[in-house]
Amino acid sequence: MTTRFIVVRHGETHWNVEARIQGQGDSDLTATGIAQAEAIAERLAAERFDLLVSSDLGRALATARRIAQRCGHPIATDQRLRERHFGAGEGLTYDEIGREYPGAFSRTRETDPDFAIPGGESRRTFHERVVAAFESIEREHSGRRIAVVTHGGVLGTLYRHVHGIPIAMPHKVPITNATYNALAVRDGLWKVESWDDGAHLAATEPFEED
Repeated sequence: MTTRFIVVRHGETHWNVEARIQGQGDSDLTATGIAQAEAIAERLAAERFDLLVSSDLGRALATARRIAQRCGHPIATDQRLRERHFGAGEGLTYDEIGREYPGAFSRTRETDPDFAIPGGESRRTFHERVVAAFESIEREHSGRRIAVVTHGGVLGTLYRHVHGIPIAMPHKVPITNATYNALAVRDGLWKVESWDDGAHLAATEPFEED
């Protein structure tokens, strides 16, 4: 049986606008983010799916609640779908974190997958958590159609996993807030069917997760 996922990044937040690392901290949706959440909810209302799962962080839940209101599904929360924990780096801008912790991100060279900001997760630990979460959800709901509301880093990790991209390698993945991303899995083989589809949204600048 084929299991299908619709995976959505939460709507835009104030810290997104300020280019701050959110991690497992939180920031409210902006007015634009609320409109994005309403737009993806309207799109999903025209589709059939069996289960709505969300990260338990506030920005994801605020997006999922709008989908739930339009689609009539209860929300099942899952802590494994949280964004990567950036420890002491949460709340810093990308420029600040680049100065304080130059090993955290790199768009030009390989990144040590075992480097972790104090109090946070390494890229490898995060990758393993995310992959295990999606594989577990797929096993538990094989053959069903599942909508997931989560975070940019989670989507970037899933994309890398499906395409076999090494986690240390710099690779830009477009992940705009509240776009439509569809994946299918059958016999353990994952395939991306649609990615960063924002046909339901006004033009926005994409976030790119390295």
